[in-house]
Amino acid sequence: MTASTPATRFKRSPLAMAVLGILHLEPMHPYAIQRRIKEWGKDKVINVGQRAQLYKTIARLQEAGLVAVRETGRDQQYPERTVYEITDDGRTACLAWINDMVATPRDEFPEFPAALSFLMLLPPEAARIELGRRADAVRAALEEIDAGLAGAAEFGLPRVVLLEDEYQRAVTAAELNWLHGVLADLADGSLTWSWEMLAPFQDRSPA
Repeated sequence: MTASTPATRFKRSPLAMAVLGILHLEPMHPYAIQRRIKEWGKDKVINVGQRAQLYKTIARLQEAGLVAVRETGRDQQYPERTVYEITDDGRTACLAWINDMVATPRDEFPEFPAALSFLMLLPPEAARIELGRRADAVRAALEEIDAGLAGAAEFGLPRVVLLEDEYQRAVTAAELNWLHGVLADLADGSLTWSWEMLAPFQDRSPA
């Protein structure tokens, strides 16, 4: 692939990478791709909930020459099934994406840090309540991850297929620990704010 090919200009996404990764193993129709991602538990890190988005992603991959139609078949359950296969350019792109995604940190702009950047709009007590609700949810998520990892260990799954779960556990545990610290500071009053306190800094840059 050269710099001028459609493949190198393709705007990658986690879903597009997952589609190529699944097709890297065997040709498959979209419904089976979605099911495989869910069966493998990859839907925890890849948004595959909307099948329309999956079809759109596959269409874009086909247009870029990264996947191709293998065959179109019919059966009783699925009136028409288009089976896709990865192309040589698709294999090259998939591995290049994985290399870059693994090696290069990027700003992903999640919602929670964005909301924290305006937390001062809430009164401290309201912020404490909402952060407490989040801590409860994060704690439940951590318990779910631990249960999944324990089940995978009993099943004997290789560690390499569980690395994203290990990462999610580390990130989730770190967030919960941070939340506990902030909640403790809000509870004892060492973290607090008011409009009067913030007014002198309204027009100042932290830099």
